[in-house]
Amino acid sequence: MLLAPALADEGRRFSFTYETHIGPFPKDAGPIHVFVPLPAMTPQQDVLELDIDASIPGKVETESRYGNRYWHGVVDASESLAIDVSVTAIVERRVHRNLERDERPLSAAEQDDFATFLGANERVAVGHPILDPMLAEVRANRADAGPAATARAIYDWIVDNVEYKKVGSGWGNGDTFWACSERYGNCTDFHALLISMARTEGLPARFEIGFPVPQDRPSGVIDGYHCWVELYLPGSGWVPIDASEAFKHPEKRELFFGTHPADRIHFTTGRDLRLGPDHRAAALNYFVYPYVEVGGVAYEGIIEKGFRYRDVEEAPATLRSAFEGANHQRSLAGP
Repeated sequence: MLLAPALADEGRRFSFTYETHIGPFPKDAGPIHVFVPLPAMTPQQDVLELDIDASIPGKVETESRYGNRYWHGVVDASESLAIDVSVTAIVERRVHRNLERDERPLSAAEQDDFATFLGANERVAVGHPILDPMLAEVRANRADAGPAATARAIYDWIVDNVEYKKVGSGWGNGDTFWACSERYGNCTDFHALLISMARTEGLPARFEIGFPVPQDRPSGVIDGYHCWVELYLPGSGWVPIDASEAFKHPEKRELFFGTHPADRIHFTTGRDLRLGPDHRAAALNYFVYPYVEVGGVAYEGIIEKGFRYRDVEEAPATLRSAFEGANHQRSLAGP
């Protein structure tokens, strides 16, 4: 049995496999564009090796707003075949911990630098009257009016007032208005409301999404995505927060304000995403599953997907960062 190594920074190393089977498509349908997200390179996550096997030509591209990387495959006209893509990455994930406190306000320069993380998204309202009653409670309960105390009061309000559950329909879209009215949902709904409240209070907040990678077993299948948030506090930097996990694990409430354990893999950042000039349909609410267009229209047919991980003891000595030129892509497009 392979066990995760005890890295010096409390991290771990694992292999993560992302597979998708799309179609088949009607004969001569096209052009077909397939977009598959790739693991991110961040201060908390290194991608040591990246292998892409695909049944169609493709290449790695980067969207311009957040720097998210993805594999983009193209077929001019279908031959009634399905499309298969498999991505396997060896990843080193570190604990992200930031508990520093600095009570100075956001500077004008920081407001400009983080404008993307202060504005509204299509489903994430900022400055809307629907938030006023909740923010009144936050302001009444925070220790002081500083950014750190405000951030903590927003986090506590979310954990105390939103329930993690998946019943009926409407949850899972990361919609502020849904979360305000229904007060339940999954991680996207928790964090949409948290981001709305934080940005309304002038705190930059960014949405990150990927997959949970359990630490209590060395390998397994992963059912679906997980998302989380980072809030920017002046002088402290980006503070990791996971309100939905805090709700599910109340004994870890203190942990999830200021810490993201090495129990996840980060794929993409941001909402309302556009994936380059070949993405013709509406912007993506978020991007963690494959996205397909046929003739410039979002594909609504069969997209099967599967995810699994395996802890590894060490990476081969020859590996370099996949984002520093060692991207091993095996597709019809060649290396």
